[in-house]
Amino acid sequence: MAAASLAGSSLPLPVSERPRTARVSAFSRARAASPMTWRVVSIGSPRARSGRCVAAAAGGGGGLAPAMRETLDKVVTSNKVVLFMKGTKDFPQCGFSHTVVQILRSLDVPFETLDVLANEALRQGLKEYSSWPTFPQLYIDGEFFGGCDITVEAYKSGELQETLEKAMCS
Repeated sequence: MAAASLAGSSLPLPVSERPRTARVSAFSRARAASPMTWRVVSIGSPRARSGRCVAAAAGGGGGLAPAMRETLDKVVTSNKVVLFMKGTKDFPQCGFSHTVVQILRSLDVPFETLDVLANEALRQGLKEYSSWPTFPQLYIDGEFFGGCDITVEAYKSGELQETLEKAMCS
């Protein structure tokens, strides 16, 4: 079939003609010896989350719209445990989100989820609200607890269970 006969059809554009989108990365290029050297942009150790992230502790998130901040404050304080994730608890769209859902279910705690894939403004606002660039994001008793890695680590050490017990009793 000739390309001319496909004009006006709904076939996808060839890769070379597709618009390019900017990529956002959690890594930044190091200005070191090799142009291909990468370094992780770290917010701090897992214990830094007890200060609720460096920027949050320093009054970060100033660029967040007041209406968005108000909405997020309302959501995280109206439920004891809230998980902002990709997908839903019944149909996670990412392995990290699935892992945190499985942990929370194994602990038999009630929790609410919000799908960040359904709302771009929510997804971007949360990154600024928590000063945490990735999802899932777990909030316990109105405070940011951490992402998947921190949640898994806290689960293995027993710290997550303790934190959830305190939250459920308050």
